Amino acid sequence: MIKDADIRDDLCFYLEEQFGKVRFLEELTIGKARADVVMVTREGIYGIEIKSDADTYTRLSGQVLYYDKYFDYNIIIVGSKHAHHAHEHVPSYWGIISVEFYNGKLDFYEIRKPEKSPKAKIQTQIKLMWRRELLNIQLKNSLYKYENKTRAYVEKYVISKVDVDKLKDDIIEELYQRDYSGFLEN
Repeated sequence: MIKDADIRDDLCFYLEEQFGKVRFLEELTIGKARADVVMVTREGIYGIEIKSDADTYTRLSGQVLYYDKYFDYNIIIVGSKHAHHAHEHVPSYWGIISVEFYNGKLDFYEIRKPEKSPKAKIQTQIKLMWRRELLNIQLKNSLYKYENKTRAYVEKYVISKVDVDKLKDDIIEELYQRDYSGFLEN
């Protein structure tokens, strides 16, 4: 039986082979759900949900609602136990990749390619930004800082002042450059 922890490292190697230069972020909070893996590419932000053989689909319908709003593309990674029924639990534009042990190592097989989520919104994607990343976007676009305003106010301000395509590129760039070292210092 393949478990979530068994899948992650090999999955990242597999996705790097498929997509080239990517950045992975793990266990990212999205609304009232948590994305197992977020993959950032130059083309967009991918939400990746892992359903190992040890998992069930119990929470998936609620997770799908959040994944669809936050990510341009979504992929469900399923163990062989779930491979034949995964398409019944996710929208038709979600990608499906199955994983199983073969000759002593994990083997990934793309069942369905992901298509662009029709529900992804810049208003939710900007919430992925840390406050300092949001400030970087403000500075990049010569916007007023609004240091004493609420985060929600600043998000609306940035969305109203920056072209959507430019803002999307800025969000992707900030996620690529995300630096956790500030959290590691005492």
